[in-house]
Amino acid sequence: MRKWVVGAALVLPAAVAIGCGASTSSTASSGTSTAVASTASDLTETSTATTQATLDVCKLFPQADAEALVRTPLNPGEPGNLQNPSCTYNGPTSGPTAQVSVYIGDGAKKTYDVDKGLGHTFTAVQGVTADEAWEEDSAIFFRKGATWVQIGIVLLNDPAENRQPLEQAAQKLASRI
Repeated sequence: MRKWVVGAALVLPAAVAIGCGASTSSTASSGTSTAVASTASDLTETSTATTQATLDVCKLFPQADAEALVRTPLNPGEPGNLQNPSCTYNGPTSGPTAQVSVYIGDGAKKTYDVDKGLGHTFTAVQGVTADEAWEEDSAIFFRKGATWVQIGIVLLNDPAENRQPLEQAAQKLASRI
């Protein structure tokens, strides 16, 4: 049993890093070009032959919006991989603890479904121009057409303090999609 626990402790961080999209390769080094869509409609209009096209989530939800949401400075956004359009803004290592993650597409919908399946409490949100919008502690999900979006935050405060800023951020992002 002890050997298994040690083995899992060594393998799990690597698996998580790989599963979360950590990679040392880049499309620039492979010589392939990547089309970048600036809005969700641009991605929809892109032909399926251009499978490398992705949303530039960091442009759709820029650093200034992320900092306004968590009310503290953040490092520049780190985009996700081509299969999981996202952008993550982390607080500086000097603090305070803060993070904003934005996912657009299947990953956002999957997270919503998993959280619902785990029995998380969701509240319907009326102030977001979308087909539906749901909020739980420290995250908001909304759908416009077939496109799902998640904005999640990490802050060391009462999640109730984040409800209005999350709704405002979701409305701002929804207006861009």
